[in-house]
Amino acid sequence: MNIWENLPKPFLVLAPMEGVTDIIFRQVVAHAGRPDLFFTEFTNVSSYASEKGRHNALERLEIAPTDAPIIAQIWGKNPEHFKETAHACESLGFAGVDLNFGCPDKHVNKAGGGAAMIRTPDLAIECFKNAKSSTNLPVSIKTRLGWSQPEEYKEWLPVLLAEHPAALTVHLRTKKEMSKVPAHFELIPDIIKLRDDISPNTKLIINGDIKDRAQALDLHAKYPEIAGFMIGRGVFANPYCFTDHQPTRDELTELLKLHLNLFEKYSKSSYEPLKHFFKIYINNFPGASDIRAQLMETHSIEEARKIIDTL
Repeated sequence: MNIWENLPKPFLVLAPMEGVTDIIFRQVVAHAGRPDLFFTEFTNVSSYASEKGRHNALERLEIAPTDAPIIAQIWGKNPEHFKETAHACESLGFAGVDLNFGCPDKHVNKAGGGAAMIRTPDLAIECFKNAKSSTNLPVSIKTRLGWSQPEEYKEWLPVLLAEHPAALTVHLRTKKEMSKVPAHFELIPDIIKLRDDISPNTKLIINGDIKDRAQALDLHAKYPEIAGFMIGRGVFANPYCFTDHQPTRDELTELLKLHLNLFEKYSKSSYEPLKHFFKIYINNFPGASDIRAQLMETHSIEEARKIIDTL
């Protein structure tokens, strides 16, 4: 079964975000109101292909019961490693494999992966072909408009579409732009035309400055040719963004408690990274900044719970 053929139109996706959309946070979002499709954090194919790194890679590919359907996102620059990792994803319970050709992180790019693939199109296609040849799962791609200039999409996207990926997610910015400028929504009609001309069966997903379900539905009314919308930073403003619900302070507090419980159950990392999530739940009410400041001074889940229990 091809998952991309069995989604509502439009469908909503939680964007893969490093250090954010792990097995813990995905369960929190699912509790608030899940998207139609989850992606994992991206996993380095060379880590999976090595005896030393495989354990870490498999931890990143761990799935919770509430995740399904979920797509495994992978990155790297070694075609054989893409082949090996994509093949493994089939037995791990994923509904598809997505190749990350758009991450702007400088360390990823220095290693030749993510958005660096925009500068090595032949290698990108070799990686895609290797991944596709090794699995029965549908293989998709997530990318950006280009490396430095938005106009690069005119050459870059046709290269990808010529391989007929199951789906193509386009973040409407370049690598250089990061998230410092507004997404280039004005290019959507041209991108739709490219898809229609080259690979009409490829599902087109738009990413960048999509804040919530209501905005996605408005854009779909304007551009019905778009199959799906991917929400990234919008989930920080409202973890209920895949619904029409505006959460109360108490509901957000309960979500934070759930996050703490899941962190306690699943996390193998230190407590510090958890602090990045506090602003999602403790925000936009009188005294929120003071409470966040107190939480940022904590060193354990027990200390955080004591503060939260006073709310």
